Order: sequence, then C-alpha cells, then structure tokens
Amino acid sequence: MTDRSASNHPAEAAADPSWSRRGFLLSAAALAAIPVLIAADPAVAAEELPDFPADVGLYRSAYRNWVGEITADGLWACAPTSPVQVVDVVNWAWRHGWTVRARGSSHGWSPLTITAGTPADAKVLLVDTAPHLTGLALDSPSAVRAGTGVTLEALLTYLETHGLGVTAAPAPGDLTLGGALAVDAHGTAVPAKDEERTPGHTYGSLSNLVLSLTAVVWDERAGSYVLRTYDRDEADCAALLTHLGRSLVTEVVLRVGANSDLRCVSRTDIPAAELFAAPGLDGRTLASFLDEAGRVEAIWFAFTEFPWFKVWSVAPTKPLTARHVTSPYNYPFTDSIPTLVADLVGRMASGAAWYLAPVLGSAQLDVAAAGLLATLSADIWGPSKNTLLYIRPTTLRLTANGYAVLTTRAQVQRVVAEFTSFYRERLTAYAALGRFPVNGSVEIRVTGLDDPADAELDGARAPLLSALRPSEAHAEWDTAVWLDVLTLPGTPHAEAFLRELEQFLLRSFDDERALARVEWSKGWAYTEDAVWSDEEVLGTTIPASFGESVWGQAAGVLDRLDPHRVFGNAFLDRLFR
Repeated sequence: MTDRSASNHPAEAAADPSWSRRGFLLSAAALAAIPVLIAADPAVAAEELPDFPADVGLYRSAYRNWVGEITADGLWACAPTSPVQVVDVVNWAWRHGWTVRARGSSHGWSPLTITAGTPADAKVLLVDTAPHLTGLALDSPSAVRAGTGVTLEALLTYLETHGLGVTAAPAPGDLTLGGALAVDAHGTAVPAKDEERTPGHTYGSLSNLVLSLTAVVWDERAGSYVLRTYDRDEADCAALLTHLGRSLVTEVVLRVGANSDLRCVSRTDIPAAELFAAPGLDGRTLASFLDEAGRVEAIWFAFTEFPWFKVWSVAPTKPLTARHVTSPYNYPFTDSIPTLVADLVGRMASGAAWYLAPVLGSAQLDVAAAGLLATLSADIWGPSKNTLLYIRPTTLRLTANGYAVLTTRAQVQRVVAEFTSFYRERLTAYAALGRFPVNGSVEIRVTGLDDPADAELDGARAPLLSALRPSEAHAEWDTAVWLDVLTLPGTPHAEAFLRELEQFLLRSFDDERALARVEWSKGWAYTEDAVWSDEEVLGTTIPASFGESVWGQAAGVLDRLDPHRVFGNAFLDRLFR
C-alpha cells in the first residue's frame, strides 16, 4: 500500500485531505533543489533530437527556480562531460533550431534561464554544468582555474586547503560558479576604517576576480560555434563577465589571495530606528559598524523592530568569546523550517490568513534570537568560508526583489535611512488597509564596486553589465548598498507594494548622489500585478542606469558572439531588443 501522505509529488499529495501547506512547501523546496530526471527512451530521443551527439547522454528533466514560481516539466537535458562536448551540443542546437540554457543549481528568481510557461515540447535544451564541468586547479600561487559547474562551497573549500580565499561571497554555498558570474553575484564587504585591500582580493562582485574565461562563441570563419578564451583586457571579455545567460562560459581563471580568518558577531538588540537612523545622529548606526569592521548584513523581519544584524571582522587569532567553527552553515535554526514558522506559513499560504504577517515576523525574529543563543552561534570565528556561507537549500524559500544603489561611502547611511523610512511608512499604510504584502524580511548589504584594478592585470576592463560597474559620470561613487525585500510567493498585493518601492528607488536615486540598478537574479520591473513586466523599466530605465553606450556595447558583443540566439529566451529578447 502506498502512503500518499508521504508522496514526493505535489499533485498526488494535494488529493489527500491530510496534505498540508507545510508539506507542500517542503516538497516544493525539494523539487527546486534537485532536478527531476527521467531517463530518455533512445527511440524517442532519436526521433525528437535527430543526429544528437552520440557520446552525450540525454534525459528528460523538470526545471524549478529557487521558489518554484518558474517551472517547466519534461524538457530535454544533457550533462556534457567536457567543454568539447558542450560545443558539440551547441552546434547541434544551432543546426536544428533549438536554444540552449545552461543550468547549474537553479538558485535564482528571474527568468534569465527559463521563462514561465515554457512547454515540455519547446525546443529548449537544458545543459547541466554541475555534474562534470567542475575541475579545479591552481593556475598560479594567486589564481585558480575552475569549471563553471563547480559550487561556491567546493571552490572555497579547495581554496582554503591552499591557504587562499575571497573577501566576500554569497551566503548560499550551492550556487554554481557559472551561475554566480552570469549575474555578478556578491557578498557584503567594504574596507573598514584604515583597512587596505590585500593582493588578490576585491570588494566588488565575483565577476571582478576573473582573469580570463572560456566561452562558446560563434566563429564566422569556421561557420560554427567554437571554444574561445578571452583575457580580462579584451573588449569582448567585458560583456561576458556578467552575461545574464546570453552566453555559455565553461571555464574561468580567478584572481585569489591569502585566506583570512573572520569573526562574525550576530546581535538582535539594536532597534531599527537606531541602526537605520538618518545620518548625523549618534548611536549604533549601520555606517558606524561599516567604519569599524567593513562587513555587515541586516535582516529585518517584517513588522518587527529589532533586525538580526551581523558584523564580520578580520581576526587573525580567535577572540576569547568566539566559538571556533570548522565548517560552514552555522545557523541550524535557518537550515530547516521550524514548526512554529511552518505552521504560520501554512495558515497564511492557504489563502485565508495573510493578516498573520506580523505574527510570522515576530516568530522569525524569536527563532533567530533563541537559535543564536541555543547554538552558540552569536559569536563565531574561523576560516572565511565558514562564516560567509550560511544558507542551505532547505531554508524557507521566499521570493525577493533586489537593487543596488551606487553612492559614496559617506552617503551609505542616508541611502539606508531613506529607503527604510519609506518601506516602513508604506508597510504601515498597507496594514491599515488590511493588506500585508511582506511577510519575510528586508535584507541590506554593502559592497565596493567592480574596480578592474583589483584583478592586478594591465588593461583589465570592468564588467559591462555588472550592477557594480563604476559610473563614468561619478568617479566619486565607490560603494553600493544592496536592498532586498523577501515575501512568500503568491502574497496578495506584493507586486503593487514592490512596484512602489521600485519606483521610489528609481526616482530617489537617479541624481548626483546615488543611482539605483536592478539586481539581476532577483525581482524587478514590477507592474501592479506582475514582475519583470514594466516595459519602461525594461526598455529605458535599465539601459539608462548603465549608460546607453555601455548597454549598446554589451548587447552588440553578445549578439555578435551568438548571432543565432542559441543562448537566449523570450525574456532576454525583450531585455536586449
């Protein structure tokens, strides 16, 4: 007898009265984390994909993005074992009118890989990089050669064994390197007061560490797609450093430097009113911690007053009160959905209790505060990887919007104060109408920009499409404030609320002191009821935020290297029209 309550298939389980929303969320998370693979019938494969390279195995696969909002079932997929096989697959796709979408961990929100509603019979081939394109080797004492399918956790672990590391990295260790570079993934770090950048490091995005990359590009003379390596000083490389899925990079060489031991102190005792206060006021402000340590992150749960605030600092020796950590993911209370939180999420997502958002916010803060104490995680110390990586695929999955606001270091507190003040005012106004569009958190990080000099290579170029690309008009801007708002998928009024926030950012930070750009992997271009849909933001605002000439240059290079749009989808066609 089959125990249907334990079914791994949401459609089957939903038919069971015992099926809970909590169960659905957990099941959806599992599906998003692990691609569903179905072995291909050779006869069917030969009929639907004639002349496909014989040495590359085919299978059917489901696609799920991070929150399961963008899905596709039964797409053809393959996992080439080498870059040469990738080229064979791409040339087959070009000759047969298919598109190729590189897939790593699918840990993203925006439709840069697969667009919503992609049918199973679409001529879209997923190329899985994670199974085989994972080589790692030191290219020199200060450079590492890596396949783009390697995860950040594997990369940082390898570097650590050689005494090397990076200044900052995204919190999820499951991201593939190729996916991270495609969207200029970043951590949180600026120089503390009197801190100097150490050789091999950058305060910008991971894309700013690239010394060279190998991509599959069109060769006019050969009349086919080929592998070509681009050095950081080549003009075309600048477009490939953050390509948004309009190319396929198989291998990179990254500049790296000596690893650091980091201390991470978490606290939940500073009121948001103090941490995010207007500039000029004394107290424990976010800017004061930037001066002290340079590395901060605020997680401010909706309808609460005390953010979970993290401060990292370089600490060559273990502080007396810190706990030595020898592995990453040191906040186990975030690794899975606590019962209280799961029950609240289940009641809200059932469609009848979105008003519980303030209760959920308080519950999440309580879980964090109690968890930090219970697990001795409020003060941890160890090799950089072990404090930088802290999000597992089993965490509660929320949809997120995202923006980077370029400004000067001196204006960071002003940007944070203005944004949080507007956010708080609008959230209160919505609640007064019985609307609760946010039930997750606001997350705030601060980084440097992508200064190409950090690559320590003569003639190195800045990534054309990185949100951290320095402004040509404002050389004084040296810092970016990253602003994300997270909420459960399907939350009523979320799109309208996030549109108000987006319009505020674009309106307020488009002048002489700051500039807002979208965070590629997250949500943006909001209408009243949809995301990635505002035509003015897509067609005018985004290109203008980089400069029309820079945007045009990037689009031109990506088109020339892929004139047949093998690496594309309907959304990218809209973005680069």
